[in-house]
Amino acid sequence: MADGAPANRVDWARALRDAGFTALIAFGLFLPLIGFKTITDIRNNLILTTRWPLLFAIVAIVGGGRLAYSLVAEPWLKQRTLRPVAAAPSPWRAIVGKWFVPFAIGFVIAYPAIVIAATGFRGALKWIDNFGIQILIYVMLGWGLNIVVGLAGLLDLGYVAFYAVGAYSYALLAKSFGFSFWILLPLAGILSSFWGILLGFPVLRLRGDYLAIVTLAFGEMIRLILINWVDLTNGYAGISGIPRPTFFGIPFNADDNGFAAVFGLEFSPIYRTIFLYYLILALALLTAFVTVRLRRLPVGRAWEALREDETACRSLGINTTNTKLTAFAMGAMFAGFAGSFFAARQGFISPESFTFLESATILSIVVLGGMGSQIGVAIAAIVMIGGTEIMRDLDFLKQIFGPTFDPTQYRMLLFGFAMVLIMIWRPRGLISTREPSVFLKERKSISADLIGEGHG
Repeated sequence: MADGAPANRVDWARALRDAGFTALIAFGLFLPLIGFKTITDIRNNLILTTRWPLLFAIVAIVGGGRLAYSLVAEPWLKQRTLRPVAAAPSPWRAIVGKWFVPFAIGFVIAYPAIVIAATGFRGALKWIDNFGIQILIYVMLGWGLNIVVGLAGLLDLGYVAFYAVGAYSYALLAKSFGFSFWILLPLAGILSSFWGILLGFPVLRLRGDYLAIVTLAFGEMIRLILINWVDLTNGYAGISGIPRPTFFGIPFNADDNGFAAVFGLEFSPIYRTIFLYYLILALALLTAFVTVRLRRLPVGRAWEALREDETACRSLGINTTNTKLTAFAMGAMFAGFAGSFFAARQGFISPESFTFLESATILSIVVLGGMGSQIGVAIAAIVMIGGTEIMRDLDFLKQIFGPTFDPTQYRMLLFGFAMVLIMIWRPRGLISTREPSVFLKERKSISADLIGEGHG
């Protein structure tokens, strides 16, 4: 006990010094970004104003966070590394792991009914659309990118390009030829998959940072094409008046042949929102089902072998060319599905909806959730996208930081802070265990502590 006491002692001097140094760096970084603000008066003159209370509040939060990390989190992390790895999961983890997925599926199916019962029809519209549908779109995109990044180990920074191809394919074909949503949904996925194969061919020999640069360039190329090919895409103005999906030919409008009139209901936009919710839910569950099934097939095991060691993969006779192309094609196909749904839901699309920030957000969801983990990606999407939507309703923060404070302006700052915390607390993501695709006699989860990066 005497030998172990000094190791657990907190060095207050070092903790205070680190907190003060961190606060000083934060003050220097945030001074030009938050401390000063330019506004335009009624005479169109540019005036420099200051926001000292907000600046000092954020600096105090950063310094206090660093102090809390030094006093609480850092000793806990050191003790955590010294604990022996458990041979079997605890009983409560086994129970949660067994019932979490059925409970989650049941909850998302009953979510519209729960929201309507809690808030009524008027209040439910925002919660179903801004939270339910928006989160499910990013869950589907995260699961699609998880095939490329999580299973095949191919870093893709231009994933939003396939999302854009699906959206513009649906918008252009629906407006030009009048095809229905149900015909264009698989067609948009096929076209996006084709572009995924086109991207895959030039990058077959690339790995790591080089692969990331090429995929980033591909995403920017698609965005610039959408901006400059005005005759086809209408440039920055975008495409409006995109046809909406119908319920077996019944439109969701106030006409006599609309959904409400046909079923004898009072017209309300909530019906179309609920229909779109269950539509994207079905697409997301289809993505998860196909991904899980593919993991158990030879192509899925080839993806995982490619992720762990490409050289060993080649030595085993696996065709890495076809393996990479199938990963890009499958991931792009699901992005195309999500893009066509996005265009049908919004009724308007423009290149501003498909910037690099969208790719970064989707990749952050995959990394934070745990690469290769379906459940982890879904949880990360709920936290990141749902957290952003909740920030729009935090008006009480204006009483603390001033009437000009807009919480949504700091969402990317919170994203970065969340990624730093995850990298410290769980470097492999929220769900860091890997379920084997093939097992002998008994299925066992492999703890991240027993796996070396890139070696098994």
